[in-house]
Amino acid sequence: MEKTEHQDSCCNADSPKVESKILNHIEGSSVSTFAVLGMDCADEIAAIQKSLTHSKIAKVTANLMTSQVSVEHDPSFKKEEIVALINKSGVKVQETSRQLSFVAANKNRVILVSLSGALLVIGLICQWFLELSNAWLFSIYLAATLTGGALIFPKAVRALKQRSLDMNVLMTMAAVGAFAIREYSEAAAVVFLFSLAEMLEAFSVARARKAIREVLSITPQVATLVAENGNISSTPVEEITVGQKILIRAGDRVPLDALIVEGSSYLNQAPLTGESQPVSKGVGDTVLAGTVNESGSLTAIVSHGFKDTKIAGVIRLIEEAQSKKAPSQLFVDKFAKIYTPIVTLVALLVFLIPPLLFSQSWDLWFYRSLVFLVIACPCALVIATPVSVVSALTALAKNGVLVKGGVYLEALGKLRAIAVDKTGTITEGRPKVVSEKTWGSSKTKEFMQVALSLEKQSNHPLAKAVVEFCESKHATDSPVSNHKVIPGKGVEGSIGSHHYFAGNHKLAHELNVCSPEVEKYLQTLEDQAQSVMIVGHKPHSGCEGEILGILGLADKPREGVGKAIENLHRVGIKEVLILSGDNQRTVDSIAKIVGIDKGRGDLLPEDKVFEIQSLTKQYLYVGMVGDGINDAPALAQASIGIAMGAAGTDAAIETADIALMTDDLGQLARAIQHGRKTLGIIRFNIGFALAIKAVFIGLGVFGLSNLWLAVAADMGASLIVIANSLRLLGMNSETYPS
Repeated sequence: MEKTEHQDSCCNADSPKVESKILNHIEGSSVSTFAVLGMDCADEIAAIQKSLTHSKIAKVTANLMTSQVSVEHDPSFKKEEIVALINKSGVKVQETSRQLSFVAANKNRVILVSLSGALLVIGLICQWFLELSNAWLFSIYLAATLTGGALIFPKAVRALKQRSLDMNVLMTMAAVGAFAIREYSEAAAVVFLFSLAEMLEAFSVARARKAIREVLSITPQVATLVAENGNISSTPVEEITVGQKILIRAGDRVPLDALIVEGSSYLNQAPLTGESQPVSKGVGDTVLAGTVNESGSLTAIVSHGFKDTKIAGVIRLIEEAQSKKAPSQLFVDKFAKIYTPIVTLVALLVFLIPPLLFSQSWDLWFYRSLVFLVIACPCALVIATPVSVVSALTALAKNGVLVKGGVYLEALGKLRAIAVDKTGTITEGRPKVVSEKTWGSSKTKEFMQVALSLEKQSNHPLAKAVVEFCESKHATDSPVSNHKVIPGKGVEGSIGSHHYFAGNHKLAHELNVCSPEVEKYLQTLEDQAQSVMIVGHKPHSGCEGEILGILGLADKPREGVGKAIENLHRVGIKEVLILSGDNQRTVDSIAKIVGIDKGRGDLLPEDKVFEIQSLTKQYLYVGMVGDGINDAPALAQASIGIAMGAAGTDAAIETADIALMTDDLGQLARAIQHGRKTLGIIRFNIGFALAIKAVFIGLGVFGLSNLWLAVAADMGASLIVIANSLRLLGMNSETYPS
């Protein structure tokens, strides 16, 4: 399978695809993506990258978990030439996009491994019970070695041509060496066990890929298009444009993001957001691609093309996340590059030193050096982290939590403090005016007119509440000139010849329009957890300034937020802190209601950054939860920025390191718990792989292990590591510690 897209610029050196290799600079390059068979570990990735070293290729990206290779190349470089180079590395480009079962995709491998195992068993039976001649045993074991080695020896030759030492080379050296000292059964056992383990490893990786495909394939390929004359037809989603009508029947999966114009229904958004309960949708509501229409039939107008849908953005995020290596994986990669040449040299010394310096048997120490080579293969170590990370990323994505890569997943598992924005995160973000007071000699009509005029140009939740309230009082707005937003404080502007302001307590203080009577009234509102909106004349030449009126707004906490905060503490978060531009009394009141440890109010954006810096000094790993836009500086300063409600805003997905697809803060505790579980499994995998190697290297040097046992131990460790990692694919059964 191959797809090509044209790029107007050269490769981006900051690309998140870390498996890439930048070779040169190509103007107006094209990117071709190929699905490949047989790319199951880091050795194949290295072979592909070396095979694709070419003057017309700028960048190669091999993604192990999606089994895809992307090549940025000169447009004149033909697809067939790229395919030939990829196939030359030992893998095979898949000609069809149809997903095959593991057995169907690996038919030759299954046959060869099975035949190798059968011949090995026949040879052992003949050796132990029938006492056949050495010539017959040699023939049987050679056949077993060659059938199993058909999967290994060609890769070893290619690796040597590329001046690389990989596991295939080490296993080939072990098999040849065993035949050289007439340990035929050992050679056959080494090759069979290695090829069997490689096949089982490929099967395990295929299982992880299947879980990923379930996330990436939740949108239908066709939609029911409604023509202007009312005719309906099944049309590929790629051919449908924005503004066209589609019909979404009960039971259908929504094919494209769209706006409902007819009908009502309940939509199951679990495939996209992880929400367990269906959501009611009617005329004027948006439906998202990938969600399921559970009841009534809907007619909707397409709002986003196929490549711009919410789920398309999510899919891109998941694919990119799989390519961003975690710190532990980067460490292992660097370690393995140094480790493999060193153990090869040590194996040579194990072979040479005892015979040369201590007159030991050449055959004995040659055999022990082969055992050392086999057990020293870094397979389990190399695969310990990527399978764990991808399994965890996939499980989180299926539950509506998008993590942009292993580096953030590890940071998530290390979090010890969380800072949260108040409006829209802890509270519903839909404040309402609950009190009003006209001040001084002003009239209600003038007060409402100024408030409506100033706030109508703002998208802030408080401004929207004020506009809604004023319009309900039949106020009319006037033209505003010199309108200006004062970050963290309010707005100002000119109406006619007068300058007006609308803002919080802090802004009124700075304008010097407060009085003891005003202060007393404001304290009353703030003690009731109300945010205040003060509207008045701004002091300027010829006008001392005055307050026209004060509005009190209340924004109640989200349902379940108290439980979410409790669960954050239960998964190991030491401190949860509110950071808000609202007044301190309101923040304290909200914090007390929902069980948050501390609240910081009256904060400007730069103040929130300072608070994050202080938390980081104390706890090292700090998360910031916000809407992904207004809190951008604080989100950037935190160890990881976490966006709420990413299903509703594209900017949230783009801005944050982690995106919660719903407005449910309860997702965060489960994500942190899964991050901690992932860290634990990664650490166990690396420690276990290193421990097994240390034990069997020692046993091999002292003659207490043989070749087939060394292979069994090494490959067994790899399979245990993979099986342990795949446990991360499930997270629904997790419970919080008491």
